[in-house]
Order: sequence, then structure tokens, then C-alpha cells
Amino acid sequence: MSVKAKSLLLLGAALAATIAPSFAVQAAPLQAAAAEGATLLAQTPTGASFRTAQGVLALTLWGDRILRVTMLREGAERAPDLALVGQPAKTAWTLDQQPDRYLLATPAMRISVDRKTGAVALLGADDKPLVGETDLYRRRLGGTPDGEGAVRMVFAIPEGRAVYGLGQHQAGLLDYRGTIVRLQQANTDVGVPVLVSPAGFGLFWNNASVTEVAVDTPQAGNRIFFRSQAGEGVDYFLFAGPDVDQVIGAYRQLTGAASLLPRWAWGLWQSKERYASQAELLGVAAEYRRLGIPLDAVVQDWQYWPAGRWGSHEMDPARYPDPRGMLDTLHQQHLHSIVSVWPRLDVGLENTRALDAIGGLYPKTYPNVYPAGEGRWYDAFSSRARALYWKQISDRLGKAGFDGYWLDGSEAELGGHWGEMAEVNTAAGPGALVFNAYPLMHTTAVHDGMAADYAAKRPLLLTRSAWAGQQRNGAFTWSGDVSGRWDVFAKQIPAGVNFSMTGNPFWSADIGGFFGRSPKDPAYQELFTRWLQFAVFNPMFRIHGTGEGKEVYSFPESVRQPLLDAVALRYRLLPFLYAQSWQVADRGASFLYPAGMVFPEDRAAQDLRDQYLFGRNLLVSPVIEPGATSRTVYLPKGTEWIDFWTGTRHAGGVKLQVAAPIGQIPVQVAGGTILPLGSPVQYADQSPDRPIELRVYRGADGRITLYDDAGDGQGWRRGERATIALALDDKAGTLTLGARQGRYPGMAKTRRFRVVSVAPGVGTGLAEAAGREVVYDGRRVVVTL
Repeated sequence: MSVKAKSLLLLGAALAATIAPSFAVQAAPLQAAAAEGATLLAQTPTGASFRTAQGVLALTLWGDRILRVTMLREGAERAPDLALVGQPAKTAWTLDQQPDRYLLATPAMRISVDRKTGAVALLGADDKPLVGETDLYRRRLGGTPDGEGAVRMVFAIPEGRAVYGLGQHQAGLLDYRGTIVRLQQANTDVGVPVLVSPAGFGLFWNNASVTEVAVDTPQAGNRIFFRSQAGEGVDYFLFAGPDVDQVIGAYRQLTGAASLLPRWAWGLWQSKERYASQAELLGVAAEYRRLGIPLDAVVQDWQYWPAGRWGSHEMDPARYPDPRGMLDTLHQQHLHSIVSVWPRLDVGLENTRALDAIGGLYPKTYPNVYPAGEGRWYDAFSSRARALYWKQISDRLGKAGFDGYWLDGSEAELGGHWGEMAEVNTAAGPGALVFNAYPLMHTTAVHDGMAADYAAKRPLLLTRSAWAGQQRNGAFTWSGDVSGRWDVFAKQIPAGVNFSMTGNPFWSADIGGFFGRSPKDPAYQELFTRWLQFAVFNPMFRIHGTGEGKEVYSFPESVRQPLLDAVALRYRLLPFLYAQSWQVADRGASFLYPAGMVFPEDRAAQDLRDQYLFGRNLLVSPVIEPGATSRTVYLPKGTEWIDFWTGTRHAGGVKLQVAAPIGQIPVQVAGGTILPLGSPVQYADQSPDRPIELRVYRGADGRITLYDDAGDGQGWRRGERATIALALDDKAGTLTLGARQGRYPGMAKTRRFRVVSVAPGVGTGLAEAAGREVVYDGRRVVVTL
């Protein structure tokens, strides 16, 4: 091992030991801070640069809500911009040279550069910093790491404002104040250096090395301390709100729009570790269809390949005699399937040799802890290796007809040791510098290849890890191999919500936990039921686990009805889910929100670890304790809330004890919501022409845009899509269905809607409700409530 790699490994241990005491920043040496200073060096159409004592400070505007701040070591080159897409956008801006500061302003953001210290700050409407550099004597610009890393920076934030994001972690935390978060890819832990705050800003630390983020408590000074183990300068982006969707929309403008996934992706996925044969997989599909339980996908997990041929992408002919026929059968049943592929290949395979011949493999072999053997990992940072890796998949699995790919071990795992990656030289530079970005490049290989080779299918991936920008790759990230326990289940809520606040809306967890128990175990039946209900209000709805199969029909009939009801509710939500998926792809929307981001002025809502918003209007409060038949729910202030199951109204800003029998998950709906619910169906693509129930929750004005298209393929990018804007005028008591915009092949000329004004006992729960029937032919309709 090299001296550099050893020092980086030692740093990892040192950080954990030193970050807490060292983060208690004492008063800065005044002479050091004052020596920085800042003088204007140059202006360009996209920004300005300043001379400081430590180096050149460059501010670049990538949009009217996006600012890049860089300061490189003298003579250093900036690391590859793996997450970024496009170029700085032309935007109107001004520079005002004031006595104590330089002030840059766009129509949506204001940035100050302190003349005395050189500190950069994003300002709010009151001219006070929302986030800004502080303690500049602690800034470090790379080189050989010391006890606090190679690159570091300290930021100040307003007192009492939460911090969300930073990926997916298993500590059960939502607001990170008072904690230290290690951003290092691993099974169950995903590091993404993006954060947002109810103060109205976002920050992307553009460094793909292993990084520690310490978030101070108010008592310690309201600071955020970044320190990375490798790098050649400080490089970060600020995003201005104040609304969370504006912040995330700006981030996606920088790193890529979120994908629009096929409609079937929003249905139920059935998976297992593992279906061991073609007959077993088809048998699962047939049983769901026989019993009339809605289903959209059956997943083929790993070890379908012949022994010793991991990475060949072959299906063992003894167990899978006709892969194409298997997929054809599923498609005839209106079902889909994805298949597991890894970035690891057994030594000696044709695929391995071909990648090796172009320098597309990391040099070391790694023992496999599952079947015997050794493997090599491909270099996803190499465009040639990505193209060949995808071709090898496409030539076998793609041509068989699979509808997407499960990218397991996408950290890269490399035996689970970060030190091994630090030792590698990748096509993008030292492994220590780019380690955390491996999943971005790996998903890029399969996403881009699938989009090019199979245009009739929207790329759809499942991956165990993620990095900044991965939302553009159509990849659900799942929370890894978590255990089926109540405490672990509870931790999935803040894990998923925080992951969503990194700008990536596609998240899920194995329903019931990967290491689950038997469906015949009464204690596990309760946990599985509550987890399934939570997953109804997740972006992905996928049952998975090791051991006995967790198919819905595997549970005894005596306990099955709540499971069937949860699946039925998910399918009734399909029009809402598809509408939200369009807002995600076209705007800055998410599926999962912390209540504190949607209600930023409600300080009591900032750290609701066991509640969240699905969309911006459905407050979901999973039951996370065994034996519970009720739970306490906090209703954020700023709106009225209506119980989904009863229609009862409550003012915001209060705590309630809410009924939660085994068949119900507490859900409250914000006043002013228009909730579209579909007709019962067996699969997602059965839904577009069926009647839609429009539940109207009075109490405020409200809007939603219904979205539809062919359900798959790339026609939507060519404008083959249709939207219907719905608007509730609460004072007038009317719901307006706007004129339909756009069209697509196969679109129904008319649609049937049933408008229901929700009240106690009316338009509640799972059942279809009576209401005013509207036959809609694409022209504007006003319905009196």
C-alpha cells in the first residue's frame, strides 16, 4: 500500500476521533481572518473573481438561483465535474462595490463577498446571511491530508434552522444539527454531499472523496464543517429558494433533470433473494394473477448464471431454459421484470478478458465471500469500459427482453474496503478523489446504453448506492440489506426523507426488511403489514427479502386483508403518483419531504423523524411500534388537516392521538388538496382510461396537474403527452378542470371523473365514493362543489 493510501486510511480513523473536539471552534485569530481580504480581480459574463491572501476566489453563476464558489490550490487542476451537466447559464446579474462588501445580485439571489475577510454569503430577503463562509483560517485547499482532512471549509447558518439531506444513513436522524455524518458509500449507507435547510437554501459540496460533515448545535455556533479526505481546492454550489422545490429545481438544473419513469414502475414489485429458476419466477407471477392481487413486476435477483460465470450475463440453461420465452410470458400477463447485474466479473471469463484488454478493469482480484472464486471490478469512470460493459449486458439480457436492471454492489463494493479504492487509479483520477461517485458513473453506463439500444423502454434501474446527479439516470436507490426489526424499520423513514432532500426523488427500502422472518410468524406479520403500509407512500413499492418468500399470498388468509388493502390503496393512488412523477421530472418536486421544508416557519415541524409528507399535501405517520392501535401525530401549522380515513378536520399546530388499527396507516390531507384516485386495476397500464375519483379537501385554494402519456418509451420527450390543470377555488366553491393541453398516440378522447367533496364519512378511506359524474372531452369544465 502506498504512503498516500496509508495516510488516507489513517485519516479515516483520525476524523472520527478528532472531529467532535476540533469542531468546537474557538475564537478565530483576528489577524489571520483579516489578512485574507478580497479585491476584485476580473468580471466575466458569468461571474467575478477576487484576489485573496490564500488564492483566487472565483464566483460563477450557473443560473439565477445557482452560484459556484471555487478556490483552488496554486497550480492545481480542478477534479472532474462528474455530477454537472451543461454550462453556466446566461443570466442577468449586477456587481455593486460597497464600502464593506461586494454584492452580486440576480433576479433570484444576492451574494456578498466581505472586503475584509473574503467570506462569501448567500443573503436572504432581509439582507442577513442564509448560509455563509466563516472561520476562514480553517479553510484548507488540499494536498497531503492532515488530522482534519485535505480539503475543509466552515459555514455559518441561521440559528435554529434544521439541516437535511447528505444521503441515506441508518442512525435514525432527520435534522442533523449536533451530529457528524460520514459520507462514504457502503451497503445501507449512501453519501451524497448535498444539503438543504428550511432557511431557504441548498448547498452541494462538489467533492467525491470520503467526507465528514459536522453540523453544530445552536449552543456551539450554528456551523456546518466539511472536511474531505482528498481534493485540490474548495468547490461548492449554493442554491437559493426560498421554497424547497426552487432549491431542488436549481440543483437539478445543474446536475440533470430527474427521469420520467414508466407507468408500471409505480405498481407493486415482487422480489426475493432469490427466485432460483424460470419455473419459480413464472409461478409467482401466475399465482398473483390467479388470485387477482395487483402486480406489475417480478424481479430476478442474482446467481441465475452458471456456476463460476458471474459477470457473463448468461442465464443458466439448466434452470432458465428459455429466458426470452419467460419474458414474453410475463409481458403477455402485463408484467415486467428487471434482472440483477454487478460491476464485478469472475476472472477468466470472455467478458472479463475483453474489458481487461481495453484497460477497463481495476488490477486487483478480490475473493468472493458468496460462491467460491475471485473477481475483478470494471472501471466505471472510463467511457470505453462503460460502453463495453453495457454491450455485454445488452447482448444477452437486453435481447432476452428484460425491462430494467438491478445494479447490486454499486458502491463499488471492492470487498467492502474503502482503502482498496483509494489505492486504485481510475480513468478519472486517483480512487481516493472520486470514490463516492462510482455509483453515478455505473448507473450512467446502463442508463445511457439502455436509452440508446431500447428506445421503446424508459431506462429503469435499481441500485444500492448513489451520488450527486444520479436522479438523471432513472435509478431507484434502495436502503440496502436492512434487518426486519421495528427499530430498523423506524430508521428507514428519516433515511428516505433525507435521501430525497439531496435532489434524488427515487428511493425505497426492502418491504419487511432484507433479513426478514417467516410469513407464518405472527410478530413478523404485524411488522410486515406496517412496513407495507409505509411503502404505499414511498416512491417504489417493492417486496424483497431473504429466506422464505414474502409474496402477499404467502401470508395466512387470516392476516392477509390488511396487506390486500395496502396494495389496493397503492393502485388507487396511481393517478396521483403519475401526476407527481411529472412534477418531479418537469419541476423541482419530490415524493418525500420533511414537514419542516414545506412548513419552514413551524419550528415544531423541523425534526419529525417518524412523519413526513408524500408530495406536499399528504402527511404520513407510519406505525412503528408493535401492538400499537393508535399513535401521536403532529399537524404542522399553516393549514387545516383532514383525516384520510374519517374526513375529520383539525387545525394545524397541534398534536393528536390518531386511531391506527392494523388495517390503517395514519394519513392527514392538507386543506386545499385535490387528490386523484383511480379505479381498481390489476396492473398500472390498465388505469389511464378508467374513471378517476377527484377527492376535494376544502379549506384553501388548491391545484394539481394530471399527467398522462403512452406509459413507456421516449415519445413524451417529443411532446407526446397530455396535461389537465385542476384548480380549486375554495371561496367560490368550484373545481375547474382546465382545457387539456397536448395529446399522444392512443389517447382517449373522453375521460370520466367523479368529483367528491370530502366531509366526515364522505369520500374517505379506500372505498370508491359517490360524487358528481363529469364526462370530460378536453374542454374546460367548472364543477360546483
